[in-house]
Amino acid sequence: MLHARVIPCLLMRNAGLVKTVRFRHPRYIGDPINAVRIFNQKEVDELVFLDIGNEAERSAPDFKLLADIASEAFMPFAYGGGITGIEQVKRLYGLGVEKIILNTAAADNPGLVSQAAGLAGSSGVAVSIDVRRNWLGRYSVCVGSGARDLKREPAAYAREMEQLGAGEILLNAIDRDGTMQGYDLELVRRVCEAVSVPVVAAGGAGSLHHFREAAEAGASALAAGSMFVFHGKHNAVLITYPDYEELESLFK
Repeated sequence: MLHARVIPCLLMRNAGLVKTVRFRHPRYIGDPINAVRIFNQKEVDELVFLDIGNEAERSAPDFKLLADIASEAFMPFAYGGGITGIEQVKRLYGLGVEKIILNTAAADNPGLVSQAAGLAGSSGVAVSIDVRRNWLGRYSVCVGSGARDLKREPAAYAREMEQLGAGEILLNAIDRDGTMQGYDLELVRRVCEAVSVPVVAAGGAGSLHHFREAAEAGASALAAGSMFVFHGKHNAVLITYPDYEELESLFK
């Protein structure tokens, strides 16, 4: 039976929650602790937090905020943003972060992926791969919140990260981010076929149908941001999450 995890992916900047469109124009949408409390009530299975300010500016994780999140969250959560060394990884695990997510650091210091996997096992390490598609239709991996093009093909890059010890790939289509127009299914298929570890599809979810499409393309999990924080045609901020029964019937 087709089944996939459905994960709210929350972006942080300057200790607040924001939402972007195509990695640009971060819009403040609220306090992360309040969001965690709401997702607790909705019995969400897991959360992802990505600090895009830290990732872009290469500043250290906000350990105090993450400790507060860990004390409030009833569910496991993953964190990425500004992680550059193994001591930070150890501290994050010590705070209660279940999984660390590496993006720029994985490109600049691939050995950190292996070090982190050696510390907590591959299941505690994910690599986030942000992908931009050019006008010729070619995909390329970008880091630094999309600012730096590695000129690497995503499937080959994902294989390399798996070999280094990553237990999961968070695959984000930059051109779909915040659009709610659906995942880049071709990109999802290519990367899912290239690796044996779970792939989390991100970028573009706007409906339950989009979840089903990405799962059929091979994704083990579906991440969404805008769909879970905006409501109505004017994108009023309202944190939501589908009922368990809705998700169960979706993947039957």
